[in-house]
Order: sequence, then structure tokens, then C-alpha cells
Amino acid sequence: MPQRTNTLTLGIDRALYVGEIPATGWHCHASPVLLMGLSGRFALHWGAGRMETCHSALVDAGVEHLFDPCGEVVALVYLEPDSPEARSLRSVFRQQGGVLLDVATPVGARAAIEGHLRAFDLPALLQHHLLQAAPPLDPRVAHSLNALRRPQQEQGRLARSGLASGVQLSASRFNHLFRAEMGASLRSYRVWSQVRLAMAGLAVSPRLTDAALHGDFADSAHFSRMFRQTFGMTPSSVLKPLKQVTLLD
Repeated sequence: MPQRTNTLTLGIDRALYVGEIPATGWHCHASPVLLMGLSGRFALHWGAGRMETCHSALVDAGVEHLFDPCGEVVALVYLEPDSPEARSLRSVFRQQGGVLLDVATPVGARAAIEGHLRAFDLPALLQHHLLQAAPPLDPRVAHSLNALRRPQQEQGRLARSGLASGVQLSASRFNHLFRAEMGASLRSYRVWSQVRLAMAGLAVSPRLTDAALHGDFADSAHFSRMFRQTFGMTPSSVLKPLKQVTLLD
């Protein structure tokens, strides 16, 4: 049997992991995620003791859940909260409690599915009624995201007060606006953006210590704690088996 290849693809407002991962612990993150079982069904736990097995699921940002791949090859598509696709899903998530099961449209062979995944072609992957017209992002939040996503040499500008004053708002008003627009708090999104930046560092160096520095974490232990909080797994269990890390423009 050919060896499985675990790959990570990072774009500006989306990320894709394809491969095998262990079952996670309970966790939540500042990004909605599409979970797909490429070789079989997986188990998803959330809420007050809810558990279902399915072939695909959408989980909204901020929803605590446990993902058990059940030994299958899986794809995880993380959408930045400001991406058009994530914003178009907001009303559906509100209506259905933050978790949608068996959302994928049958698209034939596994190769075709992976092709759509690598192109981040959600209209080809999801049932057509899920993606609705996306409202525009508030330009003040868009301005703050430019600062949050810069490399570590710019991290001194990330204080809440600085971001708020940069768009001429009070800190409390900025917090309210950010959460309303992004579906996640500024604090949780800052952690998310740092973890993403650290993973992007793997394209340059496979060392997790270097990745932690690239994400502006104090040290590898700090990176490990935040990664486990974000994904419910240790970074070594997910990132060390990677065979390829691709950064998209």
C-alpha cells in the first residue's frame, strides 16, 4: 500500500490539511472549518454530549468540539472568518446552531474531490444552498486584519488599544465590532493568526522551534500550549509527519 502523504496548504484567507491525524481533544478556534472524510466516516462530538458519525461537517468558529477521524484519511479546510465563503455561511450557522452535518455534495472519484479541495472550490464541494450572498466586511476590521497578519517584526502594533485607535474607535467599541464582524473575539483571533503564522514558517524550516519563533511565540512550549488549545492536538503529532507545506500568494 502506498504511504499516505500529509500536506498543508496555506493561503491568505484559507488553509487545507490533507492526511491522517489522531483524534483531537476538546477545542475551538477562531475559524470555521470544513471536515471531510476522504476514505470513510468520522465521528464528531459537540455540545451537551452530542455525537454523530458522518462523511462531512461544517463547524463554526468558537464552537467547542472533538474530532475523531476513526483512522480515516481526512481533509480539513479552515476558512478565515473574513473570507467570502465564511461570511456567506454565517446566517446558516446561526440558524442551525454552529454545526452542519453531511454538507458535501457527491463529486465522484477521490481525485476529483482532492482537486476541488486544493483549489478551495467550496461551491463544487458544498450543497448549493449553503453558500449565500456574503455581506461586505467593515473596512475598519479589514484594516486591523492587515496588521494582525503581518510577520513578527510588526507584532508590537497588535495591542488592542493600538488597533482600536488605528481605526478611530474606543477599545470596547472595537472589541464589539471585531466580534460582530468576525464571529470571534480579538484575543482568540490573535492566537489563531499567530498559530497560522507559525505553521507558515514550516515552509522555510521544518523545526517546530523555528516555527514558534516565526509565529512570535515566546518559546516552543508557548507555541505547543496555544496549538493544543486551538486544534486539540500537539504540534508534533500533526506537523512533524507533514511531507509538504505550500504557501499560496
